[in-house]
Formats: sequence, structure tokens, C-alpha cells
Amino acid sequence: MIRRTYTAAGGVVLDQAGRVLLITREVQRNGKLVREVRLPKGHVEAGESDAQAALREVCEETGYCDVAIVDDLGTMLSDFSRNGEWVSRTEHYYLMRLGGGERGEPHFDSPDAEEARFVPLWAAGLTEAQAALTFPSEQRFIGRALARQAT
Repeated sequence: MIRRTYTAAGGVVLDQAGRVLLITREVQRNGKLVREVRLPKGHVEAGESDAQAALREVCEETGYCDVAIVDDLGTMLSDFSRNGEWVSRTEHYYLMRLGGGERGEPHFDSPDAEEARFVPLWAAGLTEAQAALTFPSEQRFIGRALARQAT
């Protein structure tokens, strides 16, 4: 089995009302069309810090670019198998605040890219966001954000 290792960075983005910015898409997984609800994130590029990548990926995937990092939610290793390869991904998330709230156009390398199918989705708060997310690793980062708010 092919093994791929990389680092991804993203954001738990809150607006002024405490809503959480999620992204959703329908995608083929194991021959079935499934709906995924995710946090915005993506690959850390060469020469880029995790924080720079997180800000860039939020902007690219959602169109919301007026965001600022307010806290570091840390990292977590996520291992999974997909399409005949074993992936070891270090995920690094930041708690972010949305500034003006103006949404621009998302940016993708190709209009056919899987990421181009993402549509922004607002959850009413962190608890609702945590319940809506598809993947446990992303749910754990929301848990970290909830713990930070409790202190």
C-alpha cells in the first residue's frame, strides 16, 4: 500500500454572533455519494507556516478572507486509508474570528477539484458544529475550542 504523509492546517472560525463556519459537499466515497461536513483546512505548502496555511485555506475554501487567528488549538495525527493509500496527516487548527463578514469568491486550482464542491454552512455555535461534523478528528478540535471558551 502506498503511504503518504503531509501536514494540513485550518480554522475553527467564529463570527461576531458565535456562529461557526463549516463547509459541506457531496463526494464519492467507496462508490457512494456522501455528504461531508468539514472544517476548512488544507495542505501546508513549502515555505509556509501552519498559521499562514490555515488563513490561506480558510480564504480559498470559503471565500471568507477577513479572518484573524486568536488561539492555537494544537495538532493531532490522523491516519486513514483512502483509494488504496495509507495517509498519515498532521492536522493543525487555529481558533479564528471573522472580521467584516464580507464573502468573496473561493479560489481553487481547478473548477473540477473536489474542494470546488464545498459550500459554506454556518452552525449556530460550537456544540452544534461539533455534532454536525463528519470526522472525529475535526470534532475533537471543536472540543478544544469549547474547552478554551470555558476557561
